[in-house]
This record gives sequence, structure tokens and C-alpha cells, in this order.
Amino acid sequence: MEDHAVVDVGDVRLAYRSWGDPYGAPVVLLHALGGSSADWDEAGQMLGEEWRVYALDLRGHGESDWPDEYSFELMCEDVLGFLDELDLDRVGVVGHSMGGVVAYLLAEEHPDRVERLVLEETPPPYPREPVEAERPDGPIDYDWPVVPAIRGQVDTPDPEWAERLGEIVAPTLIVAGGPDSSMSQARIPDMAAAIPDSQLITIPVGHAVHEAQPRQFAQQVSEFFSS
Repeated sequence: MEDHAVVDVGDVRLAYRSWGDPYGAPVVLLHALGGSSADWDEAGQMLGEEWRVYALDLRGHGESDWPDEYSFELMCEDVLGFLDELDLDRVGVVGHSMGGVVAYLLAEEHPDRVERLVLEETPPPYPREPVEAERPDGPIDYDWPVVPAIRGQVDTPDPEWAERLGEIVAPTLIVAGGPDSSMSQARIPDMAAAIPDSQLITIPVGHAVHEAQPRQFAQQVSEFFSS
């Protein structure tokens, strides 16, 4: 059974969905740029068979506030505030693309809060060639200014992000989407090598692994969290 709720974190109200036993071990899901908690519907339900799962709408997305102030650092602090508000001490964190960057920053900054870490199709923290984003036609369910703000940080990441990968103490599973992904796979192995206790797997279905193969993804994540 899926529940919808909101929580105030500082000046931002965050919406979230949850699945599973309220007393189960907590797992937090973080979506990609332009996405929302709804992206996790199938995988979240499957993970909820074993875990207490929370999927957030990050600031500027879905039903959370659109405060017109965006950065990975602010999103990371939002997630930390979410954990505090829900009295979640240590959690498993699963991040897809943008959400994966938020997840590894949380693991770098607050290692005591991240039990295990899953980075699905997450941009490695190394500079890349910028590509100008074009706003889609018609209505969108996210705040457009979040796109240039976040993509700018992905294109030119803070060098400290890469330097601190070696400080991540949480066991980490990195999930790559293979050659059909819209994201370059070239430096994913470099990111995996920089995280001390990490393993890299490829599920060759493209960028949104958890949507293309929700059961296989959920199974891999559950096995990793249980190991």
C-alpha cells in the first residue's frame, strides 16, 4: 500500500510517497532531474515488500515546493532535514542520475546517516562538455530553473566532490545502464574505483534502469542491502 504525505524541512515543504512495513529498515529513493517520486512506483512497491521505502519529490519537482533556488548542496540538506523530521537515523539511499549525486554528497558529508548507497546511472563528478538545455513545449511538472542550475553543476562539478569519493564509508552499488544509456558510461568505472567499498554492475537497458526493469533492479538492490 502506497502512502502520500508532506513534511516541512526548513522553508521547503517536501512531498513523498512510502511503501512497506512502517517498522521496516528504511530506504530512501531520490529521482532524476525533471522526475518525481512517481518514477519509483513499480520499483518502490517491490522494494516495499522487504523494506520501509520513502520516495521524495526533491525541491522544484512534483508536489514539493518550487522555491526558485536550486543546487545539489541545497537538495542534500533537504534530504538530511527529511531524515531528521522523520527520525530516520541511518538509511539505505538509492539515487538515480541527479538523485545519485545528492546521494553521494550525503554519504560524503554525513557518513553516519547512510548505511548503504546505490548510485543508478549517476553522473561521475568529473567535468564534461556542456550541452544547452531547451525547455520542453507545454506544461511540465517541475520548475524549469532547476534544470540549468543542476546541469551547470553536473557539467562543472566542484572538484571536492571527486576528491571526497574516497571518504565514502557506506558499501556502494553502482548500477550502469550500458551502451543504450543517454548518459556517457566512460567515467563510471573511475567513480567506482574511487569509492573504497564499491561494486559496479551493468543492466543494459538504458538510463532509467529502475523503470525499464523494475523487478531486476529491485532484486539487485534488495540483495545488496541484505548482503
